[in-house]
Amino acid sequence: QVRLEESGGGSVQAGGSLRLSCVVSGYATSSNCMGWFRQIPGKAREGVAIIDTFGSATYGDFVKGRFTISKDNAQNTLYLQIDGLRPEDTAMYYCGVEGGHCSAVRLGPISPGAHITYGQGTQVTVSA
Repeated sequence: QVRLEESGGGSVQAGGSLRLSCVVSGYATSSNCMGWFRQIPGKAREGVAIIDTFGSATYGDFVKGRFTISKDNAQNTLYLQIDGLRPEDTAMYYCGVEGGHCSAVRLGPISPGAHITYGQGTQVTVSA
């Protein structure tokens, strides 16, 4: 059974930092495509950072060096370090996994029917 459990969200002031974690069971982080996504109520979920099976990371243009995605394959855990938080970063953040190489997991808006397994999400709230 696949399970993803995010943690690390919270309420911070603009300019602050957070480190989100996602513990994965049922999928090996070493051999599957993984990503971080975020969603604001009323808007589509969007991919913000992706790490592929080779460990290569890609980011949305708006990230501008503020986000760092990483994974610890020994702990089967995915991370997202967010620095320089802005009020517009306020959203529910989800980690997601896709079996094998990256296809459904991508940057930008994600189709609701995409074959991605998500966790329950962790809320990030940034005040000005």
